[in-house]
Amino acid sequence: MAAKRVYQDWRGSNKFICGGRLVFGPDARSLFVTLLLIIVPVIIFCVCVASHLRHEFSSYNSGYAILAVAILFTIHVLVVLFLTSSGDPGIVPRNSHPPEEELRYDSSVSADVGGAGRQTPTLQFPRTKEVIVNGIGIKVKYCETCMLYRPPRCSHCSICNNCVERFDHHCPWVGQCIGLRNYRYFFMFVSSATILCIYVFSLSALYIKVLMDNYDGTVWKAMKESPASVILMAYCFISLWFVGGLSGFHLYLIGTNQTTYENFRYRADSRINVFNRGCLNNFLEVFCSKVKPSRNNFRAFAREEVPRPLAPIIARPRDPDDGLDGDRRPKVEDDLGIGEDLLKISQRRNIEELDEEIRGRGSNGPPHHTSEPDSILSSDHRAPTIRSDARHSSWERSGNWDIGQEVLANSNVTESRNYVTSKEMRQ
Repeated sequence: MAAKRVYQDWRGSNKFICGGRLVFGPDARSLFVTLLLIIVPVIIFCVCVASHLRHEFSSYNSGYAILAVAILFTIHVLVVLFLTSSGDPGIVPRNSHPPEEELRYDSSVSADVGGAGRQTPTLQFPRTKEVIVNGIGIKVKYCETCMLYRPPRCSHCSICNNCVERFDHHCPWVGQCIGLRNYRYFFMFVSSATILCIYVFSLSALYIKVLMDNYDGTVWKAMKESPASVILMAYCFISLWFVGGLSGFHLYLIGTNQTTYENFRYRADSRINVFNRGCLNNFLEVFCSKVKPSRNNFRAFAREEVPRPLAPIIARPRDPDDGLDGDRRPKVEDDLGIGEDLLKISQRRNIEELDEEIRGRGSNGPPHHTSEPDSILSSDHRAPTIRSDARHSSWERSGNWDIGQEVLANSNVTESRNYVTSKEMRQ
């Protein structure tokens, strides 16, 4: 069987094309909608507006420049869109096993079949861990899906099912997460789209003005001559609210060194932003720093996971009340001592002493007082019961029937003697 490559055995929700060279999000189909929203208006502008403006300037070449700028700037927007959506946004490779260096053992009480609680060591992972950033401690969380402690400013995208460094947000318009490695391209795409909207809107309005001057008419007549210009102006005005507002918002985030996720999540938090290096340095960090290489080689051959040995179990102190697992010698000695005590109890009165005592009481006392012999007999009758309970306890504690058999034999002898005594009393 041929070995699989990393992108073929990828556990996230990403989609790969060109043999793993291009990586997209699971909602990459929305990228086609974005392309249509960009390309279709530009084509209409080039055909219905820019082509007519070629001859409206004294310099013949300046008219062609309008058309060339529109085409080249549109290509630039599409390129940065492609760079944003088709690259690794900063995915943190997930672990195959939890980090053993952070593993802790904790004792939790669990009830067994017998109802007794037993202390069993269980694996525990701290939910957070403190790291130092610019001299200030911040907490990072443990990701159960990726089985790692997320680096600072990293978050797990529920759509792509990956932990992404410097996670900003998941953009459905580009079909990809926006993170450490593609945030620069994302901002360039949004800002370039804003400039393109302004450019198309301005030149469409200029063409309306040219029509008004040529036909000496009102604005309504000019709009009737070029309805495409009116449609483009309305479309660019609406789009400008979205991409323009988004560009302004991200300019603020870059100046304060925040991400969209941090801004919305910690907006009410008054703690200090430990990543803020000043407005100028923050802009230099985004636009002038080198893009870090990807931590994933999607075209490499996937490594086979080797089953790792189970984590060592920390032995707990032995409980003296444990059953057969403990030392059996002290319990056997206890059983022997109990057996000797029971033998002494069963032999404390022999049948001759009991017979003499009954006869003496019968000759001196009234004949109807039989409560004392009965009490004496009852005291002897309790011996088998005590022996039986002790024998049962002995078996439960040591699991040895030898002492129980001996006690059982002595119990039968005592009961037979008591039966003979009671028979003589009745005579």
